[in-house]
Amino acid sequence: MNRKQFVQLHGGTCKNWNWSWSFINEAEKTIFFGAWDVHTEGQRALILSEDWKSNAHGTRSAAYNQSREHVRLIEEEGYRLKTFTIKYSGAKKGKDGMGPAKIGGFIPELTEKTISKVGNSWYASSGAATNSLTEEITHPEKYAEGAKKTVTINAYERSPKARAACIAHHGVTCMTCGFNFEQAYGTLGEGFIHVHHIIPIGKIAVEYEVNPVTDLVPVCPNCHAMIHRAEPPLTIKQLRDHLEEKKNDKKDSAA
Repeated sequence: MNRKQFVQLHGGTCKNWNWSWSFINEAEKTIFFGAWDVHTEGQRALILSEDWKSNAHGTRSAAYNQSREHVRLIEEEGYRLKTFTIKYSGAKKGKDGMGPAKIGGFIPELTEKTISKVGNSWYASSGAATNSLTEEITHPEKYAEGAKKTVTINAYERSPKARAACIAHHGVTCMTCGFNFEQAYGTLGEGFIHVHHIIPIGKIAVEYEVNPVTDLVPVCPNCHAMIHRAEPPLTIKQLRDHLEEKKNDKKDSAA
């Protein structure tokens, strides 16, 4: 059974079977999204982003507007959301890493989800996020990051020197929300802050040289957790924009 047959079996249709990312069953007021396995972390999957309006070459995506309308139906018209897993294949990408994603297969199983928007992206979720942050491991090494060290489980080393260099450059104020622990807690909070790896160590899984200025940023634990609620992790700008959007929503509701 191919993807079209699977979607039709569940009463779904779309504008074009070749390029559609999402499908609709009008009779049951249900939207189906294919969720790429590379954009899925635990029970949470990235299903649409405004960044997908066009590809790396600037060509506008034919699928985006249809999927954006499907998201609107879920958010505003009470349509249900279901997803099925799509397996990613990079067979169409060239040596430069450019080229369209190719479907390497799919799992013919629909799962009921809820939708949430973070920044400029929408996520399908069936429960609380299962990913957690690896805390800083004190181990006096040079700036090499990522070498595995056995504690209770295999964790990835985080260089305290790289952390210190990051803080020396950026300071200890959260670069997302502006929270400063010393200002809030006095001497108890002096020097306390989390340091976020822009490229997660767990995704690299090998030892590499980290640049404390460009690869690391100071963030408070709350923002750090929210960054990793998404897969792939949110950028600092995405979370900052999300916070600003929520702040404006509160102002509008209070007016």
